[in-house]
Amino acid sequence: MQELKFVYSKEELLSNAVELLKKLIEIPSFSKDEYNTSVEIENFFKKHHIPTKRFKNNIWAVNKNFDVFKPSVLLNTHHDTVKPNKAYTLDPFLPIEKDGKLFGLGSNDAGASLVSMAQVFLHFYDKEDLQYNLVIALTAEEEISGFDGIEALFPQLPNIEFAIVGEPTQMNLAIAEKGLLVIDGEMKGTPSHAAHPNNDNSIVKCMEDLQQILNFKFPKVSDYLGEVKVTLSGIHAGVQHNVVPESCAFTLDVRVTDEYSNEEVFEIIQSQMKSTLTARSFRLNSSKIEMEHPFVQAGLEIGRTTYGSPTSSDQAIIPCTSVKMGPGDSRRSHTADEYIYIDEIKEGIDVYIQILEKVL
Repeated sequence: MQELKFVYSKEELLSNAVELLKKLIEIPSFSKDEYNTSVEIENFFKKHHIPTKRFKNNIWAVNKNFDVFKPSVLLNTHHDTVKPNKAYTLDPFLPIEKDGKLFGLGSNDAGASLVSMAQVFLHFYDKEDLQYNLVIALTAEEEISGFDGIEALFPQLPNIEFAIVGEPTQMNLAIAEKGLLVIDGEMKGTPSHAAHPNNDNSIVKCMEDLQQILNFKFPKVSDYLGEVKVTLSGIHAGVQHNVVPESCAFTLDVRVTDEYSNEEVFEIIQSQMKSTLTARSFRLNSSKIEMEHPFVQAGLEIGRTTYGSPTSSDQAIIPCTSVKMGPGDSRRSHTADEYIYIDEIKEGIDVYIQILEKVL
């Protein structure tokens, strides 16, 4: 019996993508609660006769002619979302197509990347004589940098030489990404009645300490990502007006460049401050890919541009060379009435295919 091969037109791929994205929008998929969207993804591939594997809420598959002796290229993005922005005026779980846009929670971040990558995988699935295997992994917990997403799945995947991480980049190539280091700090002082002199006020001392690090310039500047950025994102002290508190607590959001590891940046910050500091994690490091990489060169050949991304993603925990690239605009991510242009999905499918045809 002759084996069936499936060939999809560009119109069919776009139609498939929009239909799948609408179904995903309808299903709440907050981080750690993505089971129902994972089932919908499984059903999509089953409909197209592609066997999948599951690990927790992560769904993955390999191309039909997978060869264990070949390295693999990974298509990866996430199907979890943040909770809806409180300023939403539309139902975040009702997909609304209007004026060339598709509205709904997760449509831009990163539903458009997911459905585009799914169509690209269909396109290449039964191709023969590829130089690389093609693997797709649609994973969980990206929005919280969780431990049960791509980080947990990666050791189960075949030999991955290179990964494309789907995030909204307007289909340009984010060839570098800042790492994320969150630091909790505390400055101790002497508690007292506010009416009496106190030269050891924890709040005043903390303000001086914070001013020091906020004005500090890290000596090494990245060609890709510029300077390390330290932002004061939270501060808390005191419970009533007439009591000087014993301590003042604060949080620093630090965006680390490829010039430093997270551990190095933490040590530098600690050397500049008198407060007691604790890093929540060191695992979300910066990453970059060289301009000479074949995927980057293929993207440049078809007119895409490169840049350094200030936002973090699962790229930070993928232990191989990677690039961040996907349809949509990151400025729409986590906003009220999130949307994606249908034409952006079309462009996403087309551009992924064009570049991969040069690489695979």
